[in-house]
Amino acid sequence: MRFRLNSLVIFSLCCLAHDSCADTGTTAVRLDTATRGSVEADQNGPAIIEADSLSGKKDDQIEATGNATLRQNGQSISADRFLYQQRSQDLDARGSVILKQDGNTMSGPHLLFNLGNSAGRMEQPQFYLEANEARGSADALRIQDREHFSLDNATYTTCPAGNDDWMMKMGMLELDRDRMIGVARHATVEFKGVPILYTPWMDFPLNDQRKSGFLAPVFGGTSQGGTEVTLPYYWNIAANQDATFAPRIMLKRGLMLNNEYRYLGRDYGGELHVDVLPNDKVADRDRARFALKHDQMLADGFAGFVNYNRVADDAYFRDLGNAVNATSQANLLQEGGLKFNSGSWNAVARVQRYQTLQDPAAPIAVPYARLPQVTLDAQQSVSAATFNLAGEFVSFSHPTAVNGRRLVIYPSISYPLLDDSAVYITPKVALHGTKYVMGANNVTALQNAARVLPVYSIDSGIAFERDSNMFGGDYLQTFEPRVFYVYVPYRNQDLLPNFDTAQADFSFTQMFTENRFFGSDRFGDADHVTLAMTSRLLERVNGMERLKVTVGERFSFKTPRVNLITPTTTINKSDILLAAAGRITDAWSVDSEFQFDPNQSHAQRYNIAARYRPEAGKVFNLGYRFMRNALRQVDVSSQWPLTGRWHAVGRWDYSLQDDRTLEAIAGLEYNQSCWTLRLVAQHFATATQQSNTGFFVQLELNDFIKVGADPLSLLKQSVPGYAKTNVKSAEKTTQPLP
Repeated sequence: MRFRLNSLVIFSLCCLAHDSCADTGTTAVRLDTATRGSVEADQNGPAIIEADSLSGKKDDQIEATGNATLRQNGQSISADRFLYQQRSQDLDARGSVILKQDGNTMSGPHLLFNLGNSAGRMEQPQFYLEANEARGSADALRIQDREHFSLDNATYTTCPAGNDDWMMKMGMLELDRDRMIGVARHATVEFKGVPILYTPWMDFPLNDQRKSGFLAPVFGGTSQGGTEVTLPYYWNIAANQDATFAPRIMLKRGLMLNNEYRYLGRDYGGELHVDVLPNDKVADRDRARFALKHDQMLADGFAGFVNYNRVADDAYFRDLGNAVNATSQANLLQEGGLKFNSGSWNAVARVQRYQTLQDPAAPIAVPYARLPQVTLDAQQSVSAATFNLAGEFVSFSHPTAVNGRRLVIYPSISYPLLDDSAVYITPKVALHGTKYVMGANNVTALQNAARVLPVYSIDSGIAFERDSNMFGGDYLQTFEPRVFYVYVPYRNQDLLPNFDTAQADFSFTQMFTENRFFGSDRFGDADHVTLAMTSRLLERVNGMERLKVTVGERFSFKTPRVNLITPTTTINKSDILLAAAGRITDAWSVDSEFQFDPNQSHAQRYNIAARYRPEAGKVFNLGYRFMRNALRQVDVSSQWPLTGRWHAVGRWDYSLQDDRTLEAIAGLEYNQSCWTLRLVAQHFATATQQSNTGFFVQLELNDFIKVGADPLSLLKQSVPGYAKTNVKSAEKTTQPLP
């Protein structure tokens, strides 16, 4: 099985893999037994033997007794007593034998070892790995040579000494450091004395290399699919290719085959997903998903790309997905094309369409296909002036709506009158030209048309700084006013088609752009100025931004006449935007944004979020989102210790507007010194009148294996500030052996 047991490099106890010997040419010397002596050798690097007593015996035998130690090339062998035969290079160590190398330790009562061929045997060995604090034991260790080892009836765990909550037991463990592969026979993983996994044979890498084999099974369940289990198999095809086959058995629906293939070359890379559920027992039909993503570098700045996604039916993700980010997909991208980049300019040519997954209770508009779309962007600086050119040609295709082709040319030039770190004034002149040629489904008889608009803007700002002792601290306070003026003459655009344009929400980003719309089918007339101010409070010692406040408003000298949404009143003043964010204390932080409509004297939209995070593993988030006549939503999430080793984690995202829970997560984590248990339940909306409930149960044995569905990505996305609780614990022993 392909367990990524990096910790098992432990058995690279090739502390004996380097020759360690006394000089075979040295004549036996008898030293005073009352004094500490040493013998040095220089074969394959100097070796040093130290002991309370060193004596020479017959046949070139050296005997070391009392705290005897042999050191060579960063490794050591110590024992109460050992005998060394200089001619045969055999070492017989007895009594509290300890082998050490690079922080790894093997100990036992008796070691027979040959320094010439690095072969030997140790009885009743125990081992300890400093890198991940792993330990274990065996009945016997056989060292075949400096690269090959085997252990009989071996055990392995990352639990601290005296704690055997989980243990892997193997009848035989063979280690090949030449290929960096380990083979375990009759391997059983026990948790609290209960076997939870067994395999008669498995191999695994001794380092970070990939290895073919079965991965840990995944257990879980959803209300749509019922109880389920997935048994993934990983195939390491080559150094730049791999595949994962993951049969997923769902009690309600049947057997689903999830297949992933990944590849990476010097000039290309990508991944392929093919998921098949033959004869869904609930839907009574075959279900399938196909996804291909490929990127290809070509010659001379050219690159190609493909991103194609398709599923068998509209309800595929709602029925078979087990997370919000999967079930919320509505438009699946299908595109391919070429890109060119020369540094100062780049171009993209693509064909693009979508598969739209409809919710019968809330149908959405099908977006246009672009068959093809060609875009061009170029930028060139001459002296202090910056020239930009944006161009686009696209042919829009739709089965029912009007078709057409659109050409857009948008050149511009900007020149900074003042360009300083504290003051800037940058005027900009542009020309936006658009031409339309109408095609099929033109039931309203729209005519071919063209539109040319000059665009003028000036962006300016200044930054003031002063020292501040606000709140009793040493701060740098800034005051940064900004003025942005735009003029675009009015052109009647009511008879132009709308292929991909929408009216942009008013925001701090949008208020400093020339166009009030996303897309090129509408360009808003403008004669307005935007006034904004930002003030920051920065800690002098480290530059940390403690507080940031921004306020802005747009004033129109003429009422805008180009709109996609009919205005209810004559508006010459925009909404007022106010944003405030900062760290009130080291634990408390706040982020808020407020949009007020001065024309109707009411709040249009606001978001408020607060976070309390005094330390890792403790976080509480509270948020409220409001949009008039559209959204009222409460979002609460937290991770917090309960009693002992128990932590609670959860999220509640509730729509007051719809009186409906959008997502709810409740979970418990139990963190022991060498394992963690996670129990998580998730309820989330998959459609307007449909929801799903999933269950995650995971047992993580630290630095070894995870059994069950992994909820970590879900918790990190849903609970801002979430932290894993099973970090290295201080209670783990730092001593190799008791």
